[in-house]
Amino acid sequence: MNPTAFYALFRKDLKLFFSDKRAVLMSFAAPILIASFFGFLFSGSSKGDAAKVPAAAVDLDGSAVSKKLLAALAADKGLDLKAENLDAARERVRKGKATVAVVVPKGFGEDAARAFFRGGLKPEIGVLYDPSHTAELGMVKGLLTQHAMEVVSAEVFNGETGRVVRRDTLKELETTKDLPAGERVALKDLLGSLDRFQASQSTAKPGGTGGGGGMSMPFAMLESAVTSGDKIEYNGFAHAFAGMGVQFILFMGIEAGISILLLRQTGLWKRLRAAPLSRSTLLGSRAASAAAIALIILAVIFAFARLVFKVQVLGSFAGFAGVCLAFAFMTGAYGLLIAALGRTPEAARGLAIFVTLLMVMLGGAWIPAFVFPGWLQKATLLVPTRWAVDGLDAMTWRGLGFLDALPAILVLLGFAAVFGAVAVWKFRWQED
Repeated sequence: MNPTAFYALFRKDLKLFFSDKRAVLMSFAAPILIASFFGFLFSGSSKGDAAKVPAAAVDLDGSAVSKKLLAALAADKGLDLKAENLDAARERVRKGKATVAVVVPKGFGEDAARAFFRGGLKPEIGVLYDPSHTAELGMVKGLLTQHAMEVVSAEVFNGETGRVVRRDTLKELETTKDLPAGERVALKDLLGSLDRFQASQSTAKPGGTGGGGGMSMPFAMLESAVTSGDKIEYNGFAHAFAGMGVQFILFMGIEAGISILLLRQTGLWKRLRAAPLSRSTLLGSRAASAAAIALIILAVIFAFARLVFKVQVLGSFAGFAGVCLAFAFMTGAYGLLIAALGRTPEAARGLAIFVTLLMVMLGGAWIPAFVFPGWLQKATLLVPTRWAVDGLDAMTWRGLGFLDALPAILVLLGFAAVFGAVAVWKFRWQED
């Protein structure tokens, strides 16, 4: 390899890149703007108001139980609940203005109290939901279960509906044949004990309001976000800038490969081949210049993230630098692979963009990989973008050590070696 020629070609590629305003804009401004947007969207900051799930409530019962249930749901910090009639609630869900509509049926209060003791036919709370928001549906169902249990049990043990239901149930037990004699006696004793307890509570408390609340959750949750330090909050901008940096650097790698195909198309490749330049000099300088540009882009966007959004390398700086270097080498080799496998600039660009977007999506740059199905999460380990994004995350907001960056570094270097070997093997040295 001729070092002088290598450096001249390397320097020429850098000058061409920075002289192209469009390339500079796409490579620097685009990832910064898009990463900032995704960072604001998924930052998970506890300082701002958390987004609430828009929901509608339809009370067809109008009982004390249904009113207390909907009041408890409306007071929950995870919901933005608005009372509606049935048609209006259905329309809000259909138009996407509400994620879920809770419909409390007529007779719910009394039927729920009866079912509390004897089971049998239970009242059905209707849940109308937007099928594109199944995750929020699960959250709302959990909240509905919690508050319904608390409200219904409170009414059964201490409310007027509970007294009426217990009295009616005791009368039914005198004639019913549905229960074995032993269970019937046990249930009568339980209901009688509840009546005596409520009577004593009414006598002991002024106003005769009865005892306290009903059944509640038997535990509380203490939430602790696990990051690189007890006093350090998760910074969602770190993941956003890692993902968008990876995406747009790969786009730059595509252009590096396409430029070689353009040299073929314009006839300049024949002149380079006629010069006293070895194959390693021609291809190596192109890969090295793409890797250098990749490092510059990563440095600029993470410097912006540090100054504007306080993104820090909380883990090993050597590990962070190692992941950046390995990904830069992989990008340079990726560009050569595109040049080796592509036939025309137009066809190669379209296919390369499709493949790149697929890798970026599977790598978790757009959305975290943990939301994928289990089999797909394992499959994403076969794409380099997954290792690049995870490696950058590990060294920034996760605050892990160098050994945790080593797998990502080695895998990315492995991809670079494979891409480079295939590129040299398949590269067409002579023009068609």
